[in-house]
Amino acid sequence: MRTALVIGTGLIGTSAALALAQRGVVVHLTDHDPEQARTAAALGAGTEETPAGPVDLAIVAAPPAHVAATLADAMRRRLARGYLDVASVKGGPRRELEALGLDLSAYIGSHPMSGREKSGPLAATGDLFEGRPWVLTPTRDTDTEVLNLALELVSHCRALPVVMDADAHDRAVALVSHMPHLVSSMVAARLQHAEEAAVRLCGQGIRDVTRIAASDPRMWIDILSANPGPVADLLADVSADLDETVRALRALQSSDEAKRREGAGGIEDVLRRGNAGQVRVPGKHGAAPLTYETVAVLIDDQPGQLARIFADAGAAGVNIEDVRIEHATGRQAGLVQLMVEPKAVPVLSAALRDRGWALRQ
Repeated sequence: MRTALVIGTGLIGTSAALALAQRGVVVHLTDHDPEQARTAAALGAGTEETPAGPVDLAIVAAPPAHVAATLADAMRRRLARGYLDVASVKGGPRRELEALGLDLSAYIGSHPMSGREKSGPLAATGDLFEGRPWVLTPTRDTDTEVLNLALELVSHCRALPVVMDADAHDRAVALVSHMPHLVSSMVAARLQHAEEAAVRLCGQGIRDVTRIAASDPRMWIDILSANPGPVADLLADVSADLDETVRALRALQSSDEAKRREGAGGIEDVLRRGNAGQVRVPGKHGAAPLTYETVAVLIDDQPGQLARIFADAGAAGVNIEDVRIEHATGRQAGLVQLMVEPKAVPVLSAALRDRGWALRQ
């Protein structure tokens, strides 16, 4: 791939453009908002100049509701040899294109499984997709050349190609992305009018659950409008679980011992099913999940503290698999939780104590 046209210079489009430009591809940028395209170009994502002729690959990074129309316009104008979109739903846009009677041999649907809570070109980074799955949804009609262009794009972005059927993809993202986002928003909504004293008690658990609720509502209305059925089906199942959980909790309030036992059994059931589902979430680099142990280090909120901890862990020959930071309420201090392999715990603990760090048991 020598040339590309990115249509839509938000977070995803600009990030893809940055990755391509960094690898020597001449990238042309366009957006319905010229200011966004100018911003992306200023970041080094490409040029606003109109290509002199058809580019190798046109990448449509428009909202799901506008993907089919944008693709149809690009294809009728013969802007590229191959066409690809990066919308988070795949079945609907393809059916819309089919209904328009277009030759879809030059088109392939795709969805990079990466993003941020922030949107727009200023949130973009050239490494946004690195190590992340990038779904491709070719059909029997897809030209081999177009599939190869898509695979080249994924390679330039250092993502991991995953081939799926379009409708299977839409059911999958409803489960692992769209439904969890709504649940996160519902939990976060409980905080809107909560007493300040209660909100000040927020810890890492509530931050984990509500993190994605910070995303742009307008973007998510577009996404959910394109995939409402599968998401509604999943939420109906969650709703049934909630009803059963509420009944179990009410039973725990009963003065009847048998009802309390029944309620405890219901709560245990949903918690154990949660355990069983959670262990299926892929671990580091998409591999089978591993069990890590935590070394908790008390730190002051001062520049360089985290760098020192990581340097001391490296000097001890210990790899930090993951890290979490829990900030203390009302104090310039916090707790850094270092996740490591179980065998590394005594080595890391001893090394950090020797270097003067305070560990929490």
